[in-house]
Amino acid sequence: MADYCPAYAPFFGFAGVCAAMVLSSAGAAYGTAKAGVGIAGMGTFRPELIMKALIPVVMAGIIAVYGLVTSVLIAGSLTPTDPYSLYAGMVHLGAGLSVGFTGLAAGYCIGIVGDSCVRAYSRQPRMFVTMVLVLIFAEVLGLYGLIVALILNTKATSDGC
Repeated sequence: MADYCPAYAPFFGFAGVCAAMVLSSAGAAYGTAKAGVGIAGMGTFRPELIMKALIPVVMAGIIAVYGLVTSVLIAGSLTPTDPYSLYAGMVHLGAGLSVGFTGLAAGYCIGIVGDSCVRAYSRQPRMFVTMVLVLIFAEVLGLYGLIVALILNTKATSDGC
């Protein structure tokens, strides 16, 4: 019975919390920085378009929220008084990694697309709808990771201890 709930099992749960927050925040930070460079570049020529051009920055910030939601859910199931199985730790690690890596990929994609599309939008305002559509497709990558993390989190039970 003790083999199912070793003392080091919560480490994997906390590693899932760390992976979710760090990786998704890194993706959001990269996306914000890269898209912000494009906004700063186009804002000197077309300052009237800046408010509409902030969409990539907002979408990059949502990626970090996905990691935050997953981290809060995982951390909520980690209590010092209740037993915590190795299975639950591994599932929580998988949940954190899934939302973290997809958040990193989505943030990277949003940054590159946001930078290019904002610059194109400053030259041709008809590019706005195209920019938003491509950014939605990039954002959905992070949403897929959140969905998988939520499903995994429901599978992590510590009833075996």
